[in-house]
Amino acid sequence: MLNKAQKFIVVGEKTLSGTITVSGSKNAALPILCATLLTNEKSEIKNVPDIVDIRTLLRIFEHMNVKTTFESGTVTVDPSGLNVEEIPHDLICSMRASILLMGPLLARIKEVKLAFPGGCVLGKRSVQAHTHVFQKLGGIILDESQTLHIKMENPKGATIIMPELSVTGTENALMLAAALPQTTQIRLAAAEPHVQDLCRFLTKMGAKIEGIGTHFLTITGSTLKGATHEVTGDYLEAGTFAIAGLVTKSEITIKGIKTEQLDSFWEKLDEAGAKYELKPNEVRILPTETLNHIQNLRTAVYPSFPTDLQAPFAILLTRANGKSHIFETLFDGRLQYLYELEKMGAKVEMLNPHQATIIGPAHLKGVPISSLDLRAGAAMVLAALCAQGTTEISGVNYIDRGYENFEGKLSSLGASIQRIQS
Repeated sequence: MLNKAQKFIVVGEKTLSGTITVSGSKNAALPILCATLLTNEKSEIKNVPDIVDIRTLLRIFEHMNVKTTFESGTVTVDPSGLNVEEIPHDLICSMRASILLMGPLLARIKEVKLAFPGGCVLGKRSVQAHTHVFQKLGGIILDESQTLHIKMENPKGATIIMPELSVTGTENALMLAAALPQTTQIRLAAAEPHVQDLCRFLTKMGAKIEGIGTHFLTITGSTLKGATHEVTGDYLEAGTFAIAGLVTKSEITIKGIKTEQLDSFWEKLDEAGAKYELKPNEVRILPTETLNHIQNLRTAVYPSFPTDLQAPFAILLTRANGKSHIFETLFDGRLQYLYELEKMGAKVEMLNPHQATIIGPAHLKGVPISSLDLRAGAAMVLAALCAQGTTEISGVNYIDRGYENFEGKLSSLGASIQRIQS
């Protein structure tokens, strides 16, 4: 379970230097691990980040009599003994990604009853995209008020027009369709790099998928087999560390990603006047003395600017000259971290729950602040790195859900950051 009593103590204004390699993508590893349940055969998944959400999923696997090992970034999964009786609600409710169990379990055992997934503090997130998918593929919704209870009455391929560009909805559709011996089309599919990585794993398992990386997917399913796969690097972690280098006016090199996955991010750095050098699988961040404000940081689905880098990028905007506008289009509550940033001396105008203006440059000072969610927690660490004095950050359990050894990687670059028990 998450340890909510831990804090980070960060001494700011330290120059960073060196090289780090990002971990595997959390958002790719979770659906890929769930997809291993689509077969009776063993699979081996490499470059898996050792984070809380992965450990929670493996505990859920244990309750389903699925055998796993996790050593040196490699997870082996043996689902031959799969037996779903009752999964503890506290595990299901501890993370949003548990909904990704629905597709594989419906494919294997035809009827699934799970508690509603949790783990999100960003406002209510509907399961309607998922129930829409399951119904199109032959499922009957028995209950969606107290639990998610679905039965596959007549599994069949179908044409699915997604009601929204839902990442996890698309992933559940992909996994269930891959196990059906017919053809399914998914229109308005999400196209994020982690969705593409799931597609690549499903093809290794035996499915045929056309249109990978687009919003129109065609899946021809089959009897799936176990496979070996290496999870793609975490482009969101790479973006976070790129900002760490820029706000501390440092030179660092970040490896282990496909830099083309962050095109919208690099474009915004260009607008801000940031200095960096790109290669296909790494980026070198260069010291930048002066940053410019940007007209509009508007989040949207991939390949537009990712919502998960909106809070970290806001720290960069506190260092920029002039007024920068943020427009968070995807999640309610995602701008709440700005109130923590104001405690440090940031100049913020909250326009409404989805829009704010940051006026820079601001001279941040270390004070006690809190992590409010995973990405906001990382943003608070970035703020602390460039703040004067010492910052105490509580709620670092959120950060542990998505960043592997975050403080260790920062320390290796020269940051002064310690984890303590409160």
